Formats: sequence, C-alpha cells, structure tokens
Amino acid sequence: MKIQYDLNGLVPAIIQDATTKNVLMLGYMNQEAYQKTLETKQVTFFSRSKQRLWTKGEESGNFLNLVNIKNDCDNDSLLIQVNPEGPTCHKGTDTCWKEENTPNYSFFSTLENVISERVANKDTNKSYVASLFSKGINKIAQKVGEEAVETVIEAMDNNDELFLYESADLLFHYLMLLQAKGFTLKDIETELKSRHK
Repeated sequence: MKIQYDLNGLVPAIIQDATTKNVLMLGYMNQEAYQKTLETKQVTFFSRSKQRLWTKGEESGNFLNLVNIKNDCDNDSLLIQVNPEGPTCHKGTDTCWKEENTPNYSFFSTLENVISERVANKDTNKSYVASLFSKGINKIAQKVGEEAVETVIEAMDNNDELFLYESADLLFHYLMLLQAKGFTLKDIETELKSRHK
C-alpha cells in the first residue's frame, strides 16, 4: 500500500469500530508503527508527545485488534477498522468524543428510542405505544400476530403499497414486543451472528 507521509514522517490514522462503524479515535503512524500494526494485528501509533511507538492498550489492556486498513484517495490518511477491547479513550470513554460505541441501525434505532420514551412517559391518552404497553405483553404479542397475518395476505396480492404498509406495521409492533420482553435489535443481531457460518 502506498502511503504519503507528511514532512514529519507521519500519517493520520482514523480508528473505526469494524462492527458499529463508529469512529473511536484519531492517532498518527509512522512507517514503523504501520509495519508493527500489520505484524502484530494490534494497532500501534507513533506518540508525538512521547516520541516513540505506542501500542494502544499496552498499559490499559484496551487493545485495538486490527481488522483492515484502507488508504484514502490521496494516500495521505488511513482508515483502520478494529475490534476494540474495552473503552478506547484514555479517559475511559468508548470514544475520544465521549460517545458510546453502540450499534446504530439508522432510523430503527431512532424508533427504538421513541418507543422507550413513550413507554417511560406512560401518557396513554396521547401515545398509542404507551396505551398498548399498558394493556400488557399479551396484547402486544397479539398485535404482532395480527400484523404478521395482514403482511402475509398482502404478500400474496399484487398491491406493493399495501404490502409495504403492513410490513412497516409488523416491524413497528415487533420492535414494541422486543422491548416488552426486555430486548433490542442488538440482541437479535447477536443471535443471528451466532448462527452465521
């Protein structure tokens, strides 16, 4: 891989969780740090403050296990995907921007948060989610069953618009059922990954 190091012999290295895709930190590598990272499969930087090689986790045990390295279009910055062991920041947070390194399922994560908030607020007069939760898990499970049947019926018809509408209803109610049982999409992802061969 061709790398364009700066005048100090360094290249910025953006560290990204290979699974969650969250950016964890930014460090700098010289050629020796890059080579050591490839050899050991643990991310090693050149510490500008200590003026030496520094393997992330050498003191804390919070190593960054290498998954892959990509170079940008100008060959002057690296994107390094890792599997982190523990928090990445030296201050004890998951990322150097004080963010949690949790998976993000795009709008589905937003929807999970909305469901959680509405359940917590318990405003059964204004919230469909809160009112359904107030009726208990049996009612939520029944609703998932109803939406599943409606989705199957629409799948056998030729109206794609209705099929998508019922599919959205099914998924929304399934997210509620997951939460009613104390789970999230992350738990489903974990289960599916355990089956993947």
